[in-house]
Amino acid sequence: MSEIRVGLVGYGTAGAYFHAPLIHATPGLTLAAVVTRNPDRQAEVAGRYGAAGVSDVRELWRRCDLVVVASPNRTHVATAAAALAEGLPVVVDKPLARTAEEGRELVRLAKERGVMLTVFQNRRWDGDFRTVRRLAGEGRLGEVLRFESRFERWRPVPKGGWREAGGPEEVGGLLYDLGSHLVDQAVQLLGPVREVYCESDVRREGVSADDDTFVALTHVGGARSHLWVSSMAARLGPRFRVLGSAAAFVKHGMDVQEERLRAGLTPDSPGFGDDEEDRWGVLGTEGEREIVRTEPGAYLDFYRGVGAALREGAAPPVDPDSAVDVLAIIEAARLSATQRIVVHLS
Repeated sequence: MSEIRVGLVGYGTAGAYFHAPLIHATPGLTLAAVVTRNPDRQAEVAGRYGAAGVSDVRELWRRCDLVVVASPNRTHVATAAAALAEGLPVVVDKPLARTAEEGRELVRLAKERGVMLTVFQNRRWDGDFRTVRRLAGEGRLGEVLRFESRFERWRPVPKGGWREAGGPEEVGGLLYDLGSHLVDQAVQLLGPVREVYCESDVRREGVSADDDTFVALTHVGGARSHLWVSSMAARLGPRFRVLGSAAAFVKHGMDVQEERLRAGLTPDSPGFGDDEEDRWGVLGTEGEREIVRTEPGAYLDFYRGVGAALREGAAPPVDPDSAVDVLAIIEAARLSATQRIVVHLS
């Protein structure tokens, strides 16, 4: 397979600002076709990437070697299942599905067809999270006792759209959206989860999906993760506060890659993933402090990993079973928020 032809389903925020530029910048991948019914978007993908704009996902089957699903969350399962049934490998944007059982069915189908299935958990390649993982791996924190992680924004006026206005059938709300990233990062850092507690609210008028949610995880190893996602944070907390037995690490500000992709920077340009020095984190104790340079963000590594999986038989960059584990935790969090109980995972 000299050049992998990629078909992208959806050209909204995820497709236009994340997947298309990353695919285009990855050696060995070619964006061949994009499913969008919007004539302006069809013209844009043709002019920017030389890709065909098509109106139906079934038009991808003969055009592509890989299908990337970046359409609204409610369509992920049906679209991925259709591509897998055609014998095509698939990348699905998070969340993989609405429920863990739906996710397991996709994993089963991929194994049955003998094709790759992976999930775009790009925040594993955030520079700040890569820094936390490095510090923990080097033992600089000692034993990690508590992992605090936030995706907070100040958006008192809703933007509209299915993520805010849709009910459960839309798989909308912050818990499924940004919460998928925070839960995934917590599990990657601290391992499996045995208890889940959640408080989830709708704070803004005109919104029907959660926009202010807190999740507490107790990991099998004893550490705890405290995770916040909110559109109603008038003052933002630190992106990370990681408390260990030897030291703590505190980091403010978001990873820079999203804002640079939205600004039109190409992800293979020099310094694309480099954090500004004034946003580097602090490692230490009450009496000592060390400024820690942020590891470069590396979103391109995801699609490089996809290429290696298809060409060389390497493991996919994200094991889909790990995405199913995230869905199980999110399901438990939704149950916890509804019944105000701690949910124990088997």
